[in-house]
Amino acid sequence: MCGAELTSLPEGVQRVARVLQEHGHPHPPVMLDDAARTAQQAADALGIAVGQIAKSIIFRRKSDGAAVLVVASGDRRVDEKKVDALVGKTGRADAEFVKTKTGYSIGGVSPVGHAHPPVTLIDRELFRFDEVWAAAGHPHGVFKLRPQDLERLTGAPVADVVQEPRE
Repeated sequence: MCGAELTSLPEGVQRVARVLQEHGHPHPPVMLDDAARTAQQAADALGIAVGQIAKSIIFRRKSDGAAVLVVASGDRRVDEKKVDALVGKTGRADAEFVKTKTGYSIGGVSPVGHAHPPVTLIDRELFRFDEVWAAAGHPHGVFKLRPQDLERLTGAPVADVVQEPRE
């Protein structure tokens, strides 16, 4: 992707594309015809398992107001108690907080290219898959990567941060 192609993309997607380019990531963002605000919508649009969606969940750390990003497998629920044990007590983040801290709107929060670098944790359950897809800064934007790429791109640790799946 060259610079001219970037200008036709929404600003958030341009930011993600620049970060991916800077890191030599081989898969640029793609724009879907329909919005992928949820993991299920994204999986349906891409024709993949919902677990292959690397969803970005933002929390607000209570001690300092820092954004905490949990990148989790789309078929798992984040366990807030596990997150709190790793980063300190957190609470829900409203849409204004998410937009201010990340630069992205809910439904398009990318794991990279944040306005203010968040405290980030990567769900170990993503490593069940060879290939996953993450939001690219816009509800229609996504990009392909391997779970190992998430570690490289974010510098974040891999942790047990989700509830046990129900049988």
